[in-house]
Amino acid sequence: MKKDYYNVIGVMSGTSLDGVDLAHIQFEIKNDKWTFEILECETISYSSNWVSILKTAVNYSENQLKELNENYTQLLASIIADFIKKHKLENLDAVCSHGHTILHQPQNGFTLQIGNLPEIAKLTQQKVICDFRVQDVQLGGQGAPLVPIGDRILFQEYDYCMNLGGFSNVSFEENNTRIAFDISAVNTVLNFYANQLGLDYDDKGQISSTGNCNIDLLNELNALDFYQKKHPKSLGFEFVKEVLLPMIESYPISIEDKLRTYTEHIAMQIALVLPKKNGSMLTTGGGAYNTFLIGRIQFHLPKMNIVIPSKKILEFKEALIFALLGVLKMRNEINALQSVTGAKYDHSSGVIYDA
Repeated sequence: MKKDYYNVIGVMSGTSLDGVDLAHIQFEIKNDKWTFEILECETISYSSNWVSILKTAVNYSENQLKELNENYTQLLASIIADFIKKHKLENLDAVCSHGHTILHQPQNGFTLQIGNLPEIAKLTQQKVICDFRVQDVQLGGQGAPLVPIGDRILFQEYDYCMNLGGFSNVSFEENNTRIAFDISAVNTVLNFYANQLGLDYDDKGQISSTGNCNIDLLNELNALDFYQKKHPKSLGFEFVKEVLLPMIESYPISIEDKLRTYTEHIAMQIALVLPKKNGSMLTTGGGAYNTFLIGRIQFHLPKMNIVIPSKKILEFKEALIFALLGVLKMRNEINALQSVTGAKYDHSSGVIYDA
């Protein structure tokens, strides 16, 4: 007998490296309709040492990755256990954790999210549902994006669900099929240049707003092969490191101009990929706080109603949806869509570790 109420924690660590998002969520399902409430939620920042490790781990050897996975699993378990203790959470059905992506190479049949080792269940003393991407890649899919099924179930009133995180991705319904894909890098690039100015990020896009757009660089960015590819498609940090940064760095222009030009590129790519240019677009992720970027997206999509939700949904939407993916896995229901990832069929992804 399936339950109609679930008490879970969703855990997410994204490519922008701002920390581990944890959200305590209660789900209810009545007459096939899901509702949710986000209760306690917080982001636990990484130490500067961990930020540096996670940034460079893409270059690690197999043995180094194995050791990193063990150390990160212990770190993540302690963060989760502290969250449970701090908020006195009881009777949890599960902790649903994404882990942290280090390598994402679906074209080579490979993706690695660290922090998903079996001992995480023992360390947290909770049932843990995690490692949602691997099975999809084994089934010939991109392993990403996985959030769109949550968009369909929890946010169906919007024409588009746009996430502006380390990368931008969008999901929407087309002919009763959920379509979703990565669009471009966002904060992985913007934060890289803000870091060069000694800042964690470009607050509200204030620095990029002072720069000049370099048309030659903009045209070169817009001409990249990835943008011509049909979906399903996804991006990893490798694309930033190997393609984007070398291209941007080849231009002897100021950091302000690089930020301004790249912001324009993000906005143009978003406007280009949407099949209809009006309706409502739920916009979440750290980039939603970048008012200059939002303004440029609005400039290229003048008829779109860009909806920025409450702080809890804006900041914790991915943790919320990975919590839902875990609940769907517990119910043995579909949580990964063939139409989105390109896998051989819809499936119920992830692994369950009992405490």
